[in-house]
Amino acid sequence: MRNPCRYGFPLLLALLGCSQPDQEQDPNRNLKSATWPIFRGDSALTGIAEDRVPENPTLLWTFETGGEIVSTPVIGSGRVYVSSTDGKVYALDVAEGSQVWDFDAGDAVEASPMLLDSVLYVGSLEGVFFALSAETGQVLWKAELGSGVYGSANWAEVGEGAEKSILTGCYDNRLYCFGAVSGELKWTYETENYINGAPATDGRQAVFGGCDAILHIVDVADGSKIGGGDVGSYIPGSAAVVDGHAYVGHYNGGMVCINLADQKIVWNYPEADQEDAFFSSPAVGDDRVVVGSRDEQLHCIDRQTGQKVWTFRTRDKVDSSPVIAGESVFFGSDDGRLYRIDLASGRLLWSYEIGGAITGSPAVAGGGIFVGAEDGSIYAFGEAR
Repeated sequence: MRNPCRYGFPLLLALLGCSQPDQEQDPNRNLKSATWPIFRGDSALTGIAEDRVPENPTLLWTFETGGEIVSTPVIGSGRVYVSSTDGKVYALDVAEGSQVWDFDAGDAVEASPMLLDSVLYVGSLEGVFFALSAETGQVLWKAELGSGVYGSANWAEVGEGAEKSILTGCYDNRLYCFGAVSGELKWTYETENYINGAPATDGRQAVFGGCDAILHIVDVADGSKIGGGDVGSYIPGSAAVVDGHAYVGHYNGGMVCINLADQKIVWNYPEADQEDAFFSSPAVGDDRVVVGSRDEQLHCIDRQTGQKVWTFRTRDKVDSSPVIAGESVFFGSDDGRLYRIDLASGRLLWSYEIGGAITGSPAVAGGGIFVGAEDGSIYAFGEAR
């Protein structure tokens, strides 16, 4: 008999009458374990993906809704969840794109959902905020707010054993805090104008901006004001919080880095504001900040100095928020393309023409890239099967 060790582990398994590991049998294994629970990937809204992505992603599936998708999909427990302006929230199988359930919110939903502890949280333009069972789509609780919700919710944990808190901004100028399970309103924090984006959290404080041009810093325990910084113009997107600093763009075409301890601006990019606004939320890596602009470019900025590293030009505005995945950056453009750019050089590595404008952020997890478009469809890319 030949030595089975010479031919490796697969032959040994065959001789013993065993099957090979599930990882080799199931090409969807990584997708099924993918996790991207919130717009931008984590509660600090850093836009960083941890999983490896194939060099040349292939289109795996698409799913068409009845309206535009301007939100970011979230992923967990083998499902993709996405909202649409047709007024519905959809749960799809992550590997095949088949529909598991849908929920009718009663009005258009532009906000990205958030997934936490098997519950999906999302607000509608009608001003109703829902907590849904991620398994069935059943309403667990809901709250009527004073106006529409345009940004993703976030969460915080205040004290060991305490009920987790759910935070959401609203066009009634308030940040709301609810009990994650009970739905009880814990506190509200009022600003001077609309709140567009999602609040970023670091466990102790929530950081967010809005149309009052202030980057607000709020204690998540009781909603009291910790501080704030005037950035000079209204803030359309969401801030990212990393190592005690917040990074956020504004309508006058500038990106700022603010020290949260003293609320002082560390740097402005560019040094003089440009005409085109930053609606995109930044991705913050170890040494670089990447963000899209309405000047049709993706900008890469040195995280320490605020100086330009490179720019990449598309054929239309870039409201989509980029995701850093290893040495690559993924983002969409209103030109209808999904792009993959080399983080070091800004060189184009790959692109896919969807056709419809992409204003939402990609979700990158489990070796897959998931993105919605204004043509009403969500697209899933990954390793060729």
